[in-house]
Amino acid sequence: MNYRFAERVKSLNPSAIREILKYAADPEVVSLSAGNPAPEAFPTNDIAAIASRILTERPVDALQYGTTEGYEPLRARLASYMKEKHNIGRGFDNILITSGAQQTMELAAKVLCNHGDAVVCEAPSFIGSLNSFRSLGVSLIGVPMQSDGIDLAELESALKSHSNIKFIYTIPNFQNPSGITMSMDKRRKLYALAKRYNVVIVEDNPYGDLRFDGTDVPAVKSLDEDGLVIYAGSFSKVLAPGLRVGFAIAPADLLQKMIVCKQVEDVHTAMLPQIICDEFMKTCDYENHLNNLRSIYSKKARLMLSLIEQHLVPHGVTYDNIQGGLFVWCRLPKTIDMPSFCKRAVIEQKVAVVPGNAFLVDQDLPCQNFRLNFSTPSDDAMHKGIERLGKLLKTMDY
Repeated sequence: MNYRFAERVKSLNPSAIREILKYAADPEVVSLSAGNPAPEAFPTNDIAAIASRILTERPVDALQYGTTEGYEPLRARLASYMKEKHNIGRGFDNILITSGAQQTMELAAKVLCNHGDAVVCEAPSFIGSLNSFRSLGVSLIGVPMQSDGIDLAELESALKSHSNIKFIYTIPNFQNPSGITMSMDKRRKLYALAKRYNVVIVEDNPYGDLRFDGTDVPAVKSLDEDGLVIYAGSFSKVLAPGLRVGFAIAPADLLQKMIVCKQVEDVHTAMLPQIICDEFMKTCDYENHLNNLRSIYSKKARLMLSLIEQHLVPHGVTYDNIQGGLFVWCRLPKTIDMPSFCKRAVIEQKVAVVPGNAFLVDQDLPCQNFRLNFSTPSDDAMHKGIERLGKLLKTMDY
């Protein structure tokens, strides 16, 4: 049959990351391409005990339908925690439990954008959100990153030049893929620009609790006195991604439309994972758990950076230093073709990395970057992978 696809999906291509992960299924391939939490970071015993207790003592609560807004005790606990810990949430805000944080971005675009409207994204940015916006027929405007966050001059130029920009999408903490954290000064100026040009900010913060160096920077949402910011949080990187529990904190009027759209997407986020998250926060030492994660990722990050210094830097590779998150953003010297390097890495050296152009609005633009992940591979795999990349670089003309 000759299938006639909808216009909104004709231009969509498979995620470059997911395509590379197909190679990673080969047991001989060292995957430095994933973005998964470290296996040793999962509190498996606690989650097993909590799940067993729930299914023994209150199985119907876990197995029955719930409200679209989410499990009420979890919503209340998160609202209190986010206000006390991060000064997030005002009287005009409400909270929605989502099926992973990415659903927040998809729902935000669905309720704010008509086909052909524009969204400003950092360049580079998270490919999952970019493809979500693309699937809704949204035009993407990429604004370059600087060492302390999005280029504000370029952002204002875009806001002046386009009258149909509906929101600014930002990952201000340990940005995926660049690892950059937006400065506090820039967060204030970003908020001021959004207010001046009457656009919403969608703040995606899956990595904020994974800071292992430096000082925490308050969220953009903590500045929100005007109902401009939709905040996306998640348990994926701090508890377990397979639970698929995220949350949105946003002005109630915006959130109500997102709730209606969620009703027709998945009715509600699965109840058992929601209750597990609530019970974990209530009965386990959540702050101690986060500190344990930071210790794990600090050790793994330092190992990767030392290996990069030893095996890649001598061949002209540079990288941005990091203070948290899961990724290192590397740059090849201009004499090396980045797509060829990434392809040869997986085919010849059995090492999977992510080509940097996968994170751009226009993937055909020149790019010398590639992304490495340090959370998923074991120490031994990290040693093997980085050594193999160094071996490949020796054979390339640089």
